[in-house]
Amino acid sequence: MGEAKREQAGLRSAARSFFRLGQREAETVLAARRLNRAAGTLAASVLADSAVEHYRGSFKNKAMLIPLVVAGLTLTMSLHGTADRRPVAHQARDTSYLLAAATGLLGTGFHVYNVTKKAGGWSWQNLFYGAPLGAPMAILLSGVLGFCSERVRANGRRRPHRVFNLPAGETIATVTALGLLGTTGEAGLLHFRGAFHNPFMTLPVTLPPIGAGLLAGAALNRERRTRRLARWWMRLLTAMGFAGVGFHAYGISRNMGGWRNWSQNILNGPPLPAPPSFAGLALAGLAALELMKEARDA
Repeated sequence: MGEAKREQAGLRSAARSFFRLGQREAETVLAARRLNRAAGTLAASVLADSAVEHYRGSFKNKAMLIPLVVAGLTLTMSLHGTADRRPVAHQARDTSYLLAAATGLLGTGFHVYNVTKKAGGWSWQNLFYGAPLGAPMAILLSGVLGFCSERVRANGRRRPHRVFNLPAGETIATVTALGLLGTTGEAGLLHFRGAFHNPFMTLPVTLPPIGAGLLAGAALNRERRTRRLARWWMRLLTAMGFAGVGFHAYGISRNMGGWRNWSQNILNGPPLPAPPSFAGLALAGLAALELMKEARDA
């Protein structure tokens, strides 16, 4: 009788262990899918933004087609990763994300060259109206975050998660914080060009740096209060990113002819697809915070 009870207790213990392992695996996949979603949001923003901006430039350089193709591929792979519930990295997704990162680096070089070759070189005029220096970094960030998602997925049931042999949550939080600061710089330059004529134009240059600081604080500080505040701020930035599309649509409507003259005003008005890049980074920040919570609660 005692032996039967011990056998039953052993079976229950094994079942609990198996359940915990399955739960860990499911949490790993969920974290990876969150990062896939963040990478996809950034890729969608880049795809639409580069399509408009490079069309305005009449695709004078055939290399201007590359970010459209790469961003489209990255978006497709991100959607695939978001739907994929398997706890293993995918080679095709890995390749597309690395390609996106490389495209971002090359694109930055092209945009720097575009600015410097103009009369006057580094000047406010050329920074305002030349190729936007920070734009290619969005596809770079999409590739980096997507590649990190595959590294998290490859962790399987292991705890804590690692990326490049570093703690996954803290590493992704750092990348996201730097991305928020860079995107703020780009928005600040263009909103300065617009003389901040609408008070809401100050939001993309004030809220994201605070979010970057909160993410950095969450990575360095183990207090739950810090993580909780950072989580709410990332949600605020997500809302700001999507609300920005509405503000930019309003800005287009104020141009001569409004939306009746959409074919011209979309090219010359505030870029509709740009604000969701903040939302994509904020989603990555939320994923990083969840990874840190899992690591510290494990």
